[in-house]
Amino acid sequence: MCVLITLENLTKYYRSGASCDIRPLDGINLRIIAGERIILLGKSGSGKTTFLNLVGGMDQPSHGRILFNELDITNLSPGELAQYRRKEVGFIFQSFNLFPTLTIGENIMLPLELLGISDQSRARLMLDAVGLDGHWNKFPEQLSGGEQQRVAIARALVKSPSLILADEPTGNLDQETGETILRLIYTTCNERKATLIMATHSVEALWIADRKFKLRSGLLQAEL
Repeated sequence: MCVLITLENLTKYYRSGASCDIRPLDGINLRIIAGERIILLGKSGSGKTTFLNLVGGMDQPSHGRILFNELDITNLSPGELAQYRRKEVGFIFQSFNLFPTLTIGENIMLPLELLGISDQSRARLMLDAVGLDGHWNKFPEQLSGGEQQRVAIARALVKSPSLILADEPTGNLDQETGETILRLIYTTCNERKATLIMATHSVEALWIADRKFKLRSGLLQAEL
């Protein structure tokens, strides 16, 4: 088994007054195998999004290291971190984060274009894979919430990233649509052998996990 991500004493704190620190993450150690599906549980404010932002290279830890394929991303320059995000990481957000002035096709092409890839057929195949063939020239506002999240999944996966980070991806959807999106994430990650880390407060998402953890008081606790 190949270890994709290693967290060593991962700590993040924020100053709150002269003598008080807020520590959403406090000395976390974890190894994640390539292709694993990890679920992070916890209440709002428990540190789930902070965890994803650190692993995704969008924030820096206060202490500790994050190794990705044995590369210490905590020592990368801003430019190197941007390249890491562009090449290795696909993000799926609760609020979809589609660009409203771009068509669906243009939204999906954007990650490829940032890598200097102009292969429109690849993006069209990805759109078809999430069941939205024929929506290429539409704009996000013309789609339902569930359809927009499908586009967000297609955009995250089109560059074939090693790692998918999903932050409450069903939080803005009704239960039935949310279940459909979870099945889609599960299937597409499996087919592309992508590692998944999903932050959620929903117990309905637990079936997707190989391992699940709860963040509480800055600590990561394994859940049975």
